[in-house]
Amino acid sequence: MEECVIRIVRNRKFTIQLQNILRFIALDKRSAALDFQHDMDAKFELLKTQPMMGRVSLYADDENVRDLIYSGYTIVYEIKDEQTIRILEIFKWQDK
Repeated sequence: MEECVIRIVRNRKFTIQLQNILRFIALDKRSAALDFQHDMDAKFELLKTQPMMGRVSLYADDENVRDLIYSGYTIVYEIKDEQTIRILEIFKWQDK
């Protein structure tokens, strides 16, 4: 039996938002920015085996769009199909 490999795709909006967040964190402490990135990537690895772990998104009317809360940030992602999860955006809830 073939194992299903789920891939994580980060869209452009998410990538730009994350770069801004990491730059901001690094202004205070570069190692904290690296830790943030590393720990977030570990959460994404968990998504590969538990794609439904985030709550149904407060920002979309679709059960396949979900919110993952991480370190005070909301990461919105979409379960595209059995093989693809698309990371849509990241933000502080206060900024939405």
